[in-house]
Amino acid sequence: MTKSAGLFITFEGGEGVGKSTQISRLADVLRRRGHDVLVTREPGGSLGAEAVRHVLLSGAAEEFGVRMEAMLFAAARSDHIEQVIRPAVAEGTIVLCDRFMDSSRVYQGVTGNLEPQFIEHLERIAVNGMIPDLTLVFDLPASVGLGRAKAREGKDAAPDRFEKEEVSTHEKRREAFIDLTRTEPERCKLIDANKAEDLVALAVLAAVDPILHEGAADEAVKGQKA
Repeated sequence: MTKSAGLFITFEGGEGVGKSTQISRLADVLRRRGHDVLVTREPGGSLGAEAVRHVLLSGAAEEFGVRMEAMLFAAARSDHIEQVIRPAVAEGTIVLCDRFMDSSRVYQGVTGNLEPQFIEHLERIAVNGMIPDLTLVFDLPASVGLGRAKAREGKDAAPDRFEKEEVSTHEKRREAFIDLTRTEPERCKLIDANKAEDLVALAVLAAVDPILHEGAADEAVKGQKA
């Protein structure tokens, strides 16, 4: 019997929207249903990418400009895809990733003011055809998200490279993420993250279930033709 192909699902949104919590909850549900699940993150997820993660989030690359940061994100993403994501999906695993290419579009593209053509070319090279089957965009007012992030890390913790920016910048990113769900509605689904955790989890599952069923249907068709 041929092993069924896996799925690649990404989680996007601003700071403190609850992506990590919802990834964990979804992973638990899918595993209970018998699926193989891999939870990963960006920047990071592979040995090479984790090394770049520290450079980026510590702000060590900030002095070299947004363009250099974008290239570092792309390099980390390429390693992550080829070392972790692509092999896992090929083996039939459902990969859940905290941030992916859409974060680069928003953070370095929209609020970093990099040229769309530059972002597109960088993305094409880094992603190399590994487009998510589904992207869940978690929406929350920027001020609420930043408050949650601060509470999560502790009042004395220093904000990372991106958390320290102005609320207006975070709100601009929020709008950019919402725009993605309008321009790519088949792939990107908007999740209202300003609700109770259980309700958000139900919304996530409602968005994911259809592609799980589509995958099962595709395998059934293949089996009939074999």
